[in-house]
Amino acid sequence: QVQLVESGGGLVQAGGSLRLSCAASDPSFKTLNLGWFRQAPGKEREFVAAKSGSGVLTNVANSVKDRFTISRDNAQNTGYLQMNDLKPEDTAIYYCATSPRFSLVTARYDYWGRGTQVTVSS
Repeated sequence: QVQLVESGGGLVQAGGSLRLSCAASDPSFKTLNLGWFRQAPGKEREFVAAKSGSGVLTNVANSVKDRFTISRDNAQNTGYLQMNDLKPEDTAIYYCATSPRFSLVTARYDYWGRGTQVTVSS
């Protein structure tokens, strides 16, 4: 079982940047696909970005494609989400998760962190 802990969220003004981290408890992290998702109040959880264990496959949601970057450091069992030019509509709880297969689908991810709050003020 892989435990995931997100960090790096906070309050930022529109146009600002944040870097979220996802620390995994187990070295098996390098074999797993990493996903970032977010959930705003009253909305369903949505896909943000994913990267395969090897790093070869990457997908970023169109809504954030030009502003967010997903990366990972398997030697440190850590994943990252760099968020630039943040907008008020990016306000949400951000979750990292792992999946045995590369996927953009929430249901395919079996281990989840508890999330970190990102709030963007206008």
